[in-house]
Amino acid sequence: MYFSTSKPLHPSRRSMVLGMWTAALLSRATTAFVTTTSRPSTLSATSARQGWLASSASRLMASTAEPPAAATAVPQRIKAVDAKEPSGDDSVAVKGWVRTLRKQKTTAFVEVNDGSSLSGIQCVLSLADISDETKQELDNVTTGCAVEVTGPLVKSQGGKQAVEVAAQALRVVGACPGETYPLAKKRHSLEYLRSIAHLRPRTNTVAAVARVRSHLAGAIHAFFQKAGFVYVQTPLITASDCEGAGELFRVTTLDLDKVDSIPKAKNEEGKEIEAADYKEDFFGKPAYLTVSGQLGAETHACALGDVYTFGPTFRAENSQTTRHLAEFNMVEPEMAFADLTSAMSNAEQMLKFVVKHVLENCEEDMQFFAKFYDKGLKERLEKLVSQPFARVSYRDAIAYLQEEIAKDPSKWQFPEVEFGTDLATEHERWLAETKFNSAVFVYNYPKAIKAFYMRDNDDDGGETVNAMDLLVPGVGELVGGSQREERLDVLETKMAEQDLDPADYWWYLDLRRFGSVPHAGYGLGFERLVTYVCGIENIREAIAFPRYPGNAEF
Repeated sequence: MYFSTSKPLHPSRRSMVLGMWTAALLSRATTAFVTTTSRPSTLSATSARQGWLASSASRLMASTAEPPAAATAVPQRIKAVDAKEPSGDDSVAVKGWVRTLRKQKTTAFVEVNDGSSLSGIQCVLSLADISDETKQELDNVTTGCAVEVTGPLVKSQGGKQAVEVAAQALRVVGACPGETYPLAKKRHSLEYLRSIAHLRPRTNTVAAVARVRSHLAGAIHAFFQKAGFVYVQTPLITASDCEGAGELFRVTTLDLDKVDSIPKAKNEEGKEIEAADYKEDFFGKPAYLTVSGQLGAETHACALGDVYTFGPTFRAENSQTTRHLAEFNMVEPEMAFADLTSAMSNAEQMLKFVVKHVLENCEEDMQFFAKFYDKGLKERLEKLVSQPFARVSYRDAIAYLQEEIAKDPSKWQFPEVEFGTDLATEHERWLAETKFNSAVFVYNYPKAIKAFYMRDNDDDGGETVNAMDLLVPGVGELVGGSQREERLDVLETKMAEQDLDPADYWWYLDLRRFGSVPHAGYGLGFERLVTYVCGIENIREAIAFPRYPGNAEF
């Protein structure tokens, strides 16, 4: 392709010709490469030619391109938690939801919260300096509406924050009618806020819980990852009951709205009985939502060494207490070649790590909880981090309780305590808060009140199992764990004693048949940890959408 340079081309024509010439160069470069890939001996020469043609085309396009138009600077978005220093002449963009609006004769103050911190950021608008468009937008600002505010960060004139936005423009992104907005400026009860769970994250308490919860989750993963544990996701749908308590949610595709259509099971004589035939169900057998990922985690621990799960679990326990949920999350590490002492030590190290992380990274939120919910929260958490956990056998704990209860049984809701008693919350809290005044491990529980998979203690004839609970001040039980029963014959006997069908656990028993090893682990109720660290009483505030008897909204 040729063109004369004796006469200047019209810019549009020149651009078209250059584009065609450049395309031809690139085409030749591509053709040269394709036609020589089958001839390795000429590849280097062809590659060089291809590079020259492509670079020539690029240089030509660059030399003839029109100079770029001056770019309009887009203010960088900044979150309230990061707004620490003035930005000079540079404008920033703050995006969030309006908490308060105050208008004076010459100035308007808009507090915007973007969820990144408790306090949000104040935006100050000088009515004499903003545009008419911004003034119109300002007239539409109401509590709860979403806005975008731009302007430089400057040193704050007030004492509540280091910087504020000297707003030059404001835009309402999403309106919020004040007359129907459920969250007025006044404080609402936590019970009421549960009825509007889709909006309650905009409140100080629930937002602070969410941020602390996020830090706790991240710290838990960080602890186990740094310790070399492998993160395993165990199934939510299972055919086995890990705890053996029978408090399971059933999973089925059988049409429960048409009871007559449900296939009936048959007895040995071939006659129908009053029970569903789950062979016709989706999984071909009864299936449930899991109460624990432990059994699945054991399979991987017996191959990978140290593993942990962190995910949702479910329990159909008809409980309306402040400590129970039907859907909750469990952190469940499993360690091969480990005993109960190893499990207790790991649990102590993990809790100290995650609580310390929150104290160092969630200072504003923790101050809020200490001010409004638990005056002694910070001191208690710092003590947990700095002091070693106490350890006491179950037998000794019962003796201590009996001695204390005998002084005045009327002060106790459950004064009858003996070997075999499943400790109530008041017993647990007395041990942690009064007797030891610290976190305390209670170990070697009676076999009769613990799960089938816990290892029998040899030194007391199997009367107790190698199990532990961690009790903490203010809550009671926070962690439960054990050394697992690795002996096949003992485990089969225990399952028979609890009427568990070995056929449902054939794979679990295989772990004891093929290369069995001593192993141990524990479970931490994550929402219970959140309530403990935040100093809030009700576990229903520790999760976004609480599930409990009679409630499955949102």
